[in-house]
Amino acid sequence: MSKATRTDPQSPAPHAADSHDLIRVHGARENNLKDVSIEIPKRRLTVFTGVSGSGKSSLVFHTIAAESQRLINETYSAFVQGFMPTLARPEVDVLEGLTTAIIVDQQRMGADARSTVGTVTDANAMLRILFSRLGKPHIGPPGAYAFNVPSVRASGAITVERGARKAVKATFTRTGGMCTRCEGRGTVSDIDLTQLYDDSKSIAEGAFTIPGWKSDSFWTVRVYAESGLLDPDKPIRKFTKKEMHDFLHREPTKVKVEGVNLTYEGLIPKIQKSFLSKDKEALQPHIRAFVERAVTFTTCPECDGTRLSEGARSSRIGELSIADACALQISDLAAWVSGLDEPSVAPLLTALQQTLDSFTEIGLGYLSLDRASGTLSGGEAQRVKMIRHLGSSLTDTTYVFDEPTTGLHPHDIQRMNNLLLRLRDKGNTVLVVEHKPETIAIADHVVDLGPGAGAAGGTVCFEGTVEGLRAGGTVTGRHFDDRAAVKETVRTPTGRLEIRGATTHNLRGVDVDIPLGVLAVVTGVAGSGKSSLVHGSLPGRPGAAGDGDGVVSVDQTAIRGSRRSNPATYTGLLDPIRKAFAKANGVKPGLFSSNSEGACPTCNGAGVVFTDLAMMAGVASTCEECEGKRFQASVLDHHFGGRDISEVLAMSVTEAEEFFGDGAARTPAAHRILGRLADVGLGYLSLGQPLTTLSGGERQRLKLATHMAEKGGVYLLDEPTAGLHLADVEQLLGLLDRLVDSGKSVIVIEHHQAVMAHADWIIDLGPGAGHDGGRIVFEGTPADLVAARSTLTGEHLAAYVGT
Repeated sequence: MSKATRTDPQSPAPHAADSHDLIRVHGARENNLKDVSIEIPKRRLTVFTGVSGSGKSSLVFHTIAAESQRLINETYSAFVQGFMPTLARPEVDVLEGLTTAIIVDQQRMGADARSTVGTVTDANAMLRILFSRLGKPHIGPPGAYAFNVPSVRASGAITVERGARKAVKATFTRTGGMCTRCEGRGTVSDIDLTQLYDDSKSIAEGAFTIPGWKSDSFWTVRVYAESGLLDPDKPIRKFTKKEMHDFLHREPTKVKVEGVNLTYEGLIPKIQKSFLSKDKEALQPHIRAFVERAVTFTTCPECDGTRLSEGARSSRIGELSIADACALQISDLAAWVSGLDEPSVAPLLTALQQTLDSFTEIGLGYLSLDRASGTLSGGEAQRVKMIRHLGSSLTDTTYVFDEPTTGLHPHDIQRMNNLLLRLRDKGNTVLVVEHKPETIAIADHVVDLGPGAGAAGGTVCFEGTVEGLRAGGTVTGRHFDDRAAVKETVRTPTGRLEIRGATTHNLRGVDVDIPLGVLAVVTGVAGSGKSSLVHGSLPGRPGAAGDGDGVVSVDQTAIRGSRRSNPATYTGLLDPIRKAFAKANGVKPGLFSSNSEGACPTCNGAGVVFTDLAMMAGVASTCEECEGKRFQASVLDHHFGGRDISEVLAMSVTEAEEFFGDGAARTPAAHRILGRLADVGLGYLSLGQPLTTLSGGERQRLKLATHMAEKGGVYLLDEPTAGLHLADVEQLLGLLDRLVDSGKSVIVIEHHQAVMAHADWIIDLGPGAGHDGGRIVFEGTPADLVAARSTLTGEHLAAYVGT
């Protein structure tokens, strides 16, 4: 290869283009930021720290990354922008030196039943092409191996309008790989009819037992009663065969009820469309409870859960079908692909091999491609999103990560750190929001926000090196080298929760006794089987636990809520407040809801008026009628304890706890909920703050506070330190101690060494991930684990406590 030789002398003067080595932010005011001005070095690793709610995400995601994406969108034509999400310019005076931002966040992946690890990473697409070229017998193009593609056949006459119009007979065939029974979902649903109606009653007598189906509703009960297809006064069990078919299975049919055209549909397809087609987690709690009670999901008997048609399953490369390949652990699949030697598909094999190797490199080799993407944890979802960026040749790009170590064992954090450094060394700017000291320690530049959270945060407390942070005196600096000591004495269990022969996912017939009445921590590397053991084997029904009080499970599923939702509505706090206002003023409670009768008519209770500007970002302006208070003026004339409802919602949790604690405004029901919010460290939150503005750590603690109200003898927490600052972990440990001391049993799945050291009993799974895990490798006290150092967890815990 020839290479040109430079003959011109090196210019001593720096080029003007080389002067843009900083991202400059001046006057950032997004959310709780208070005129923040900083300079971030490019092509370096910058870590943003600070307590949960201090403004890290507001600065990194909602200001820097958001403006970068908005400016890129503006390079497209107005026509194209009309099809793209409209992004408003962040509240900031000056943003200079931005580069293209790639955001790798912890947003859960879509929980669609047909979305898998293979589909979201394009590994399935490459496998389908591979099997369409090498599979024997050959069954068709790549779509014939896709469980998202149904087979289609059609024939008939089509009119071709070209010159003289003429009818042409045509046939159309497309071979898809979708299983016809389960439609590519892998499971079939069976509806328990006894949960839908009481067959001893007639429709007129209120036979339906479905939540929300009221007898006067046009769209549900009345369409059945007045359709003319059924006798509304006959008990359902006495229906004829035809009536029963019309009642349960009839195809959509137009009927007229009181002169209104409505669509009548059999009960089973109606239930499937209204309840089963939606994400179960998005349903209201009482609807979700009904679905869990009325519907059972079983593996599809026709495709055995593979989602694929018989033809797709019959085509093989060697001994493997595409269903077998997707079910393999990814590390094993990578080994199989590396053994294929076929020059005709060499580029495809190289690309597939790189993708699969990236899974292993990022610590996800224990997954399989047929794993539903909705079942991934937040940390796993984030690492799956990273895969497409690992082999990228792009440089001078800004990568933005949101706590990339979430869900990682200390053993895996070093691997993640190496990946971040590798992205930086390729010439990229890497911005990381992080709490773990192991990742903060590798930073070239640290920005510490605070000093507190919410209104008490939003300022830059420190900017500089890691050494400077340690000596800086900020909350992060003071806690940076904190190390919890192993307990000298541990609590004595009051009982045992027996698990026998657990085989969920990768568990290998695990037998274990989880002690009750103590703080028990389940540990192990990511993918070792912790969640499978606890969530898959513990009884989750009320009254099913050993002490008869049930299991209260606080997992990592995201809180769902619009900008109309706030801590008061989410926790149920608004109900006792509205009742107290209504009783004091002799009016209806509905008046004191901004989503109901009391809402300002101009903004419909939103507090702001939105103006849609098509492909331009919409404008939100404070409602002039209610001045952002969200209520009608007449509602604000009603007072309780000297405050109106808008003033109460503007209070912080700490203020409200004092307000409702004694005096004229004493409301015990509200005070109890506020006490739980304060216990989890959310005293600074305002009651009316939209849920959409809360950070990940705040949402996790809000969820914990809500579940603390449930009556249960066993509390099961899944990584409660996710999103928590070093200083907040100490407060969480105090909360866990209070729960145990009040007579509860607390079981925690956790990677944080401070929680391990604080435990009374540790159950460690491993020794590795996937089929290398699924076994109990240690049971005992933290002190015994440190002394033995027989597992990866033991080695890292011993290093953490300094023994």
